[in-house]
Amino acid sequence: MSNVIVDKSKSFALRIIKVCQHLGSEKKEYVLSRQMLRSGTSIGANVKEAIRGQSKADFHAKMYIALK
Repeated sequence: MSNVIVDKSKSFALRIIKVCQHLGSEKKEYVLSRQMLRSGTSIGANVKEAIRGQSKADFHAKMYIALK
């Protein structure tokens, strides 16, 4: 079953990874690219965790974290 939020967060994470690779290899910007990589890929992780939440309240709390 397809989930639009999961698909978009995965697509976003893949784009972030490519940008970070470019920043690291071409621009020699490691600090910014590492932080961007962590924050850009955590969205998908938080969405996946929300989907597997134990309750509706847990789902909402974890989706709110992904939104931030």
